[in-house]
Amino acid sequence: MIVYNVTVLIENDVREEWLEWMRNHHVPEVMATGCFVENKMMKVLVDDPQAIATTYAFHYLAKSMEDYQNYVDNYAEKLRKDTVERYGNKLDAFRTLLEVIS
Repeated sequence: MIVYNVTVLIENDVREEWLEWMRNHHVPEVMATGCFVENKMMKVLVDDPQAIATTYAFHYLAKSMEDYQNYVDNYAEKLRKDTVERYGNKLDAFRTLLEVIS
């Protein structure tokens, strides 16, 4: 199994609207590609009441590297573009690929 991890730092002034958009639009679109069999949305816990942004991690589980590569080749660019067009410099994201070993 392959875990495609997307870590996002989102500014707090748009966080609630972004969370709703992620839950109701973006994540369902990613899952509708058929490339992933499961997803998890997590919030990074930080004890800083002065923070101006919040970090989230999204895990998308693919059965194989081929399924992940299908996502990259056919869907990722458009879905990333949609997010950037909507939130621009209000967020920063980085991606990591992991292999489940046990």
